[in-house]
Amino acid sequence: MRRPLNVEMKITAKELAGLTGGYVQGDPDVMVHTFAKIEEAETGTLTFLANPKYTHYIYSTRASVAIVAENFRPERELPAGLTLLCVKDPYESLARLMAMVQASLPRPAGIEQPCFIAEGVEVPEDIYIGAFAYIGSGAMLSPGVRIYPHSYVGDGVSIGADTIIYPGARIYPGCHIGSRCIIHSGVVIGADGFGFAPSAEGYEKIPQMGIVEIDDDVEIGANTTIDRATMGATRVGKGTKLDNLIQVAHNVVIGENNVFAAQSGIAGSSHIGDWNMVGGQVGMAGHISIGSRNQIGAQSGLHRSMGDGHKLMGSPAVPAKDYARLQVYLKKLPEIYADICCGKKKH
Repeated sequence: MRRPLNVEMKITAKELAGLTGGYVQGDPDVMVHTFAKIEEAETGTLTFLANPKYTHYIYSTRASVAIVAENFRPERELPAGLTLLCVKDPYESLARLMAMVQASLPRPAGIEQPCFIAEGVEVPEDIYIGAFAYIGSGAMLSPGVRIYPHSYVGDGVSIGADTIIYPGARIYPGCHIGSRCIIHSGVVIGADGFGFAPSAEGYEKIPQMGIVEIDDDVEIGANTTIDRATMGATRVGKGTKLDNLIQVAHNVVIGENNVFAAQSGIAGSSHIGDWNMVGGQVGMAGHISIGSRNQIGAQSGLHRSMGDGHKLMGSPAVPAKDYARLQVYLKKLPEIYADICCGKKKH
């Protein structure tokens, strides 16, 4: 079995039930010490079943405890040593347990050397600043902030409580980061927006004088870039999660609790509402407005504004049902073409 990343615990199935609000089927005193995927689990591990595609693994897993839905009914005999922890939502319960374990792990503290902290920057006692990090003049650091090695925090940047800045992240001057945010390696916040004025001699750069504002509880994946505004602020709302390799252009406003999958791109000055789910490689044109609670399939292209509650796919994006019909028609095009051509020749 592959060794997990420093995740060690000792807890019984009964104790897990107390933490998740679930109930036990099997041995309440069985002990687990770490997490494992259902197909790789060994004795002493805790696994889960949320996706029906993995149901067949429940009948062969070696895990000691498996988190399952309350309505799960085995179709055949389960492994002899397996105890079930039945909950309303297995995935949510697993996430909660993993968060509890992670919160209990040792966390770095103190200031490593060499690093640079500009004169006058107040550093709370319970902060971590890793080696070779740079903290610029006028930066404001809140309690519990962790800034890992080789990170850059520019002049006048403010970072809220318990936010984590992972190695190699870059936060340009003047930007604001909320509390409990997670900024992964390679993220660039506040680089210049793509603003150029065409002239007879070429393209003249338009100074980007704005900032970026990241609200509380935002997570930004590795190598994602969020450009500063030309004027005002590029904004990412509370609770929004951005995957790796996403481009957010200048003056974009993203609302609360959105999720964007990898390689999505939002062009300048577009406004996004709340609770949208955006698939990978989705492209959004500039100066459009997207409402709330939309679901946008992977590789979709949005070129005009839309309201709330849509399910879209394709480029240009159309309702998902229409897109599915189009794909059926596309597959039949050779037959249709042959029928038309043959029909013309006959006449």
